[in-house]
Amino acid sequence: MEFETVIHNGTLVTMDARLRIIPSGWIGIRDGCIGAIETGVPPVDAPRSVDADGGIVMPGLVNTHTHLPMTLFRGLADDLPLAEWLNDHIFPAEARFIRPDTVRWGTLLACAEMLLSGTTCCCGGYFLENDVARAVSGTGMRAVLAQGVIDFPAPGVPDPAKNVDQAAAYARRWLSANPRITPSIFCHAPYTCSDATLKAAKAAADEMGLLLQIHVAETRQERDRAIQEKGLSPVAHLDSLDLLDRRTLMAHCVWLDEHDIAIAADRGCTVAHCPESNMKLASGIAPVAALRSARIPVGLGTDGCASNNDMDLFGEMATAAKLHKVASGDPTVLGALDMLKMGTIDGARAIGLGDSIGSLEIGKQADIVVLDTRAPHLTPMYHPESHIVYAAGGSDVRHVFVSGQPLVQNRRLLTMDIREIMDRVNNIALEIRKPWI
Repeated sequence: MEFETVIHNGTLVTMDARLRIIPSGWIGIRDGCIGAIETGVPPVDAPRSVDADGGIVMPGLVNTHTHLPMTLFRGLADDLPLAEWLNDHIFPAEARFIRPDTVRWGTLLACAEMLLSGTTCCCGGYFLENDVARAVSGTGMRAVLAQGVIDFPAPGVPDPAKNVDQAAAYARRWLSANPRITPSIFCHAPYTCSDATLKAAKAAADEMGLLLQIHVAETRQERDRAIQEKGLSPVAHLDSLDLLDRRTLMAHCVWLDEHDIAIAADRGCTVAHCPESNMKLASGIAPVAALRSARIPVGLGTDGCASNNDMDLFGEMATAAKLHKVASGDPTVLGALDMLKMGTIDGARAIGLGDSIGSLEIGKQADIVVLDTRAPHLTPMYHPESHIVYAAGGSDVRHVFVSGQPLVQNRRLLTMDIREIMDRVNNIALEIRKPWI
């Protein structure tokens, strides 16, 4: 059997249904897909042979919630409550500085950061999403990208009455434009979108079979306001509008009760957990163990760089595992394998791509990361899954493939000029700094 690429001499952490870990294994890649997963020495030569050098070979990480161009606002307004951070700083900065050129360079910076730290697929939304999608397409990265919908004038959508129409037009444009880009629609939140907008956005997404994304129950204030104004929790309110099903991804979900969790489980919707953003904004701790016990697919997200402030999912896995242990008083809750599932296969399921990515299995897309384990902080290694979650970081990523295409080789980006990207973003930051700081 002929392969275009063979990755060999590594410990394969497959994240398949049996959670197999294969010491000294190899992977054969053909036509962008995994064609073989075996132990030992590969019996065939390939045009591209990658020696993992005893490191870890694993599925690419899946970031289930982010806002790519918000790298432009990294560190702009830290240490503030969410409402003040959003209304007094982020929304005004977006209105003034978000335009096609800034969106492009902010998105490229986000993709560079994610690829260099082992994330091969992301899911999220923003404004001017056509420009976001074009930028992501050029990097080779996989993504579920949504046009943002909000009932206020927004970048690219000065008339809020046209918000859903423009989101739908964007989605139709990208339905078949690039196999690595899946369009979506993102309603910002129940408190920034009317019931009519929410229902229209869901109808547009359903018509095309696409994911609807929405921030839900991120803060106690949001929950209290929903109960006061609607007589229902945010989740129950969305359910009353028939918005919740297997193609609904709810981000954050911090302030959920047992009834909310039961609704989400019954409707089959999914959740993106963003522990570092929730911690930094003091929003609270999502009931992730209860969500997983209810068999709700939960993935990990970094959120945007304005509220995290990095996009390293290795760090997010470690933070989440430790946060839930200290919060519950139970050192066994959400162990390393649970976190690794959330960062890979469960994240893929949460965004509707579980059949094609998230694990190393024959027939799946070859979205693969190779970790260099020859470092003091990774020596010795007894349990690879624990190493990945508790010891490894994005800086340990050596090689990255998406659909079998090498995007990072020996820690070097192959599809982007990182120096130019950082120079461009720094120039934009000078523009932002003048009136803001």
